[in-house]
Amino acid sequence: MDRKWMRARLEGFEETAAQYWNVRSVNGDTTQEQRWLFEAEPTINRILRHLSPDKPDLEVLGNTDWGGLTIDLSQVSRGIGILADMDEWATRLAPEAPSLPADRLHPWVWDAARTFWESAHYRAAVHAAATSINAHLQNKLGRRDLTDTKLIQEAFSERAPEAGKPRLRIPGDPADPGVQSRQRGALQLGQGAYTALRNPAAHEIGDLDEQEALEQLAAFSLIARLIDQCQVVT
Repeated sequence: MDRKWMRARLEGFEETAAQYWNVRSVNGDTTQEQRWLFEAEPTINRILRHLSPDKPDLEVLGNTDWGGLTIDLSQVSRGIGILADMDEWATRLAPEAPSLPADRLHPWVWDAARTFWESAHYRAAVHAAATSINAHLQNKLGRRDLTDTKLIQEAFSERAPEAGKPRLRIPGDPADPGVQSRQRGALQLGQGAYTALRNPAAHEIGDLDEQEALEQLAAFSLIARLIDQCQVVT
């Protein structure tokens, strides 16, 4: 919907109507102004009906008994007002949406990312969060031989633990299908985050958009909570 074009047409119609009344007030020839108004009327009616679908029979021009015109500019003014405020309606009247305060993210994520975030280095903030989770996971498992994606794979592997290779297990009965599903999901989520988010944050140039970076931090926050809640099985 081209609001700028619609508003220009409505304002032009108002100006032509004012010119028509000025000429008529001095008993001048309004033939030209009437022609302009009638030429514009179909488009004006179409615009106003689009803005006010509850008024399908809306008309702005009519004829008087003495050959003059009646012009309903109240609807034209109303249409201009609607177009002027539409953008503000979208902002001011939008449904309340939940917010995501960054300082409510898991501390492994926000404590690492905060300094970079406050200086608007969003890609660095994401990378710092991923590095922090990696360090906490290494500490939890007592492993320094693996990092990032490979560490996640070993941690959430469904294979039994081995000497020097402890595993993380989702709390609950390991025979329960729901627990098994969450275990597989944690592995896939962690792998995906380190491959799709951490690697670009570490190797690509250019910064992230603030909203995109916040969403990525939220993904890592979820991974951090899963790791934090998991039991270490040796």
